[in-house]
Amino acid sequence: MSLSSPRERIGGWPRAVGVRRATFLGGSGGSPRAQRRGAPAILPDSGSRRWETCATPCRRPANPPSPAGAGACGRHGFTLLEILLALALVALLLVAMNTFIYSMAELWGQRTDVRLFDQHVRAVTRFLDNELRASALPPAARAGSTPIALQEIRPQNGLMEKMLTFERPAGSRLFNWPERALPEVICSFQARPNDGLVLLWHSRLEKNFESDPPRETVVTPLVSGLAYDYYDTDSKRWSTESTLKMDPQGQPLTPQRLRLKFTYGKLTRESVVTLPVPGQGLPVF
Repeated sequence: MSLSSPRERIGGWPRAVGVRRATFLGGSGGSPRAQRRGAPAILPDSGSRRWETCATPCRRPANPPSPAGAGACGRHGFTLLEILLALALVALLLVAMNTFIYSMAELWGQRTDVRLFDQHVRAVTRFLDNELRASALPPAARAGSTPIALQEIRPQNGLMEKMLTFERPAGSRLFNWPERALPEVICSFQARPNDGLVLLWHSRLEKNFESDPPRETVVTPLVSGLAYDYYDTDSKRWSTESTLKMDPQGQPLTPQRLRLKFTYGKLTRESVVTLPVPGQGLPVF
């Protein structure tokens, strides 16, 4: 039988519409003799289970199509509903985090004044304690002397008053000298109703040490009162006095502790500073 037409070769089967075609570039498929003569090649199509006639030499594709449904998971993308759901979850998470952070900041800010006030009270108390302790150590304290005692001081208002006085040989960081800083500074503390806790200071090396009033530096304006604690060795009890306690001869007694009262608005705090006592074995410098 001669190959007069493709229909005769495939047994009169009608050609399938839309069947995939592939161009033959050499290789298997069809008869080698027919390919050399330029005859049409006839190959089975696995997808439609029909024979396909190509006008030009063709072959099977290198990667035949996979069955329906195969590999669908690898080509699957996110749907619009999934994207909207993810965005909604992220938005809820951001709102929750924002609410939590705002609530914590609000709680922290409600007690800011209290924390700052307590911090200020501790800082002032620590400063006074360090200054008094430094004055009770050499070279400020000498053997047989009283480094912290009561002396009559005349402030700038001109009223003489008994104040707790001590000496700082190297000065302090609160001193603001008009010129060069001087050593051997005599310091005193005074609590004033409108000014707070005031530090009075001047140097023994100044020319007008005896006549000029000492300089003044406000340590804190929040001190509204200064009290004195005395320890009674007979009754073994502490007593707090608003003024200096007098002995039988009418001389003021040096207290064992200072009690500071801090006031800021409706907040009130008290702190206690113990006056150091110099040891018996201090060397003479």
